[in-house]
Amino acid sequence: MIDNKKTEGFTADDDFELLSKRVLYKGFFRLDEYRFKHRLFAGGWSGEVTREVFERGHAVVVLPYDPILDKVVLIEQLRVPALATTKSIWLLELVAGMIEPGESPEQVASRELFEEAGLTASHIDYINSYLVSPGGTSERFYLYIGRVDASQAKGLHGLDSEDEDIKVHVVSRVQAYEWVQSGRIDNASTVLGIQWLMLNYQQYQSAN
Repeated sequence: MIDNKKTEGFTADDDFELLSKRVLYKGFFRLDEYRFKHRLFAGGWSGEVTREVFERGHAVVVLPYDPILDKVVLIEQLRVPALATTKSIWLLELVAGMIEPGESPEQVASRELFEEAGLTASHIDYINSYLVSPGGTSERFYLYIGRVDASQAKGLHGLDSEDEDIKVHVVSRVQAYEWVQSGRIDNASTVLGIQWLMLNYQQYQSAN
């Protein structure tokens, strides 16, 4: 018999038991092994389960949007992991960066806007946060929209110390969405950001 009371609200405190956690690999990224038990939907508890979790920290994604010109600033850079599924490994993306120790997500948003696109936002607003791929990694993205002057976005950017080679593109909001629909933009954070903008852009235009 299914325990409906428990299936309505499992929690890590009451319905999950961590047996052990150990580091399998530590380099630029880290791979951890978790051993655990958990409560089952049908009642009772599972046996011991082992899962490997990719640990790379958490990140901020910024959607640079100019509500006056109705334009979006995108960046283009090489992403080697994309080679597994496509030859188009120079991706069109939103601005993004890892959260370093002691930094707030808002600080990261401002830093990455300048480093990757040479821009300073007049306002940065929080949109939401989401787990990137919870079946294999703990990483959470924090999504923001930055109100920018798109006429100032141009050129090449990125940090030499991180081997970044970034090209800035300024496109209309409609063009960015067409690229999402056609699959030219095919990375999750950018797809989510552009789709969110299509649902909410009017509130930013009416504020000007």
